[in-house]
Amino acid sequence: MERINIAEKFARFSEQWQPKVVAELNGQEVKLVKVQGTFPWHHHDDVEEMFLVWRGRFWVEFRDRIVELGPGELVVVPRGVEHRTAADEEAEVILLEPAGVLNTGNELDEKFTAPMGAKI
Repeated sequence: MERINIAEKFARFSEQWQPKVVAELNGQEVKLVKVQGTFPWHHHDDVEEMFLVWRGRFWVEFRDRIVELGPGELVVVPRGVEHRTAADEEAEVILLEPAGVLNTGNELDEKFTAPMGAKI
């Protein structure tokens, strides 16, 4: 039961699209990720994902619309919904999702698929 300083945690890594676990609760993981560019289209059959922007601008693309987010704004992607995420400039995003979720969902991608459970 320690205090977690989000800004300090983000300062400890520089790689993009590689989520880092900072906390766990009720079978969920709180992850931090730095993003820039465009992530591949994918979906998660059995889980929902929450994206909360900490710094920068970020968007989630769906096949029928785009949800743009700034600091302090979030979106929840329902299970099974195809999506991809993107940012023109580096953004810092907080994720909340069940433990053991592969970041690329139903897709394996040499560049973007991250090891699960990496902690910081």
